[in-house]
Amino acid sequence: MRALLDRVTDEHDEYEEELDLGTLEVFEGRRSGEQGNTRRPGPVDQTTPWPTRADPRRATVPHSSPSRSRPRDTALRRFTRPQCQSGPLSIGLPLALLFGLAMPAGSTTDRPESASNLEAALLSLTAYVPESSHPEALQIAFGAYYEYRAAHPELVSKPYLYYVDMGLDNQTARGWVFDMEGLELVDGPFTVAHGSGSSDTRDTVPEVFSNVPGSNASSLGLYLAEETYAFHGRAGGRAYTSVGLRLRGESGPFNDAARARGIVAHGAPYVSAAAAGRSEGCPAMEPERAQRLLPMIADGGVVFLYSPNDQRWLQEDPWVQAARQ
Repeated sequence: MRALLDRVTDEHDEYEEELDLGTLEVFEGRRSGEQGNTRRPGPVDQTTPWPTRADPRRATVPHSSPSRSRPRDTALRRFTRPQCQSGPLSIGLPLALLFGLAMPAGSTTDRPESASNLEAALLSLTAYVPESSHPEALQIAFGAYYEYRAAHPELVSKPYLYYVDMGLDNQTARGWVFDMEGLELVDGPFTVAHGSGSSDTRDTVPEVFSNVPGSNASSLGLYLAEETYAFHGRAGGRAYTSVGLRLRGESGPFNDAARARGIVAHGAPYVSAAAAGRSEGCPAMEPERAQRLLPMIADGGVVFLYSPNDQRWLQEDPWVQAARQ
């Protein structure tokens, strides 16, 4: 046994010397001149400045965009590999693994998978969101997605997240669809409607959110995308049809009446590339875009509506709280 310990320890010492397992520096550099804020969002601060609106001509990025087109983060992170314990019977990492010993608490292998996924998603996708209502918005949306997926892997069978920043007005492109496994932008930003019960006038930021039937207000929170169907609506006195996507509200009292209220994602003629009208509470998009995106998201994707203007929702939504931990 002593011979085995000596041999394995010697092999580990050679391994350390060869790979120089001291402090490893990982540089995640950004090509000079590129825009985007990849700093980890801080606490709520409504005065934080944000970049100006992106050119709508670059709003759509194909799903097959090569990974080299994604900006890289500016952060410099330093990681220190744990060293062997000193003592008369010092055992190295390979021997610890040989005998099935646990890694030290706080090491990178002990981090929850959802936290690692969140960090990677923020580094890869933040630059695709040039305008946001709050620095914390993406962190909450992505964190809620990964927490929900970890809790309900049997329900989240598709990697797509339809994210809407309801803290922006409806003349601003505020909707995105992300591939949360490939960490790619599928589409966006694009215009999205909010409910007529959420604002007094059309072209403004929604301030009121409700889960009450008949309120015609948007409901914040996380939704599971369920089946598609033939949606029938009326706009400007005329009937129209579109693909519709039924949504199951998963944020408790903030949106669990979505199906009973008929809150769905659908295409609508009052939504164009330049601006969106108001709906009866549905996050509606352009008809052509709905035809392309909603079947992709259906049956296992996730929808998340965010706003910094509802403090009760921010404090009590279970998936928001999970994302902040």
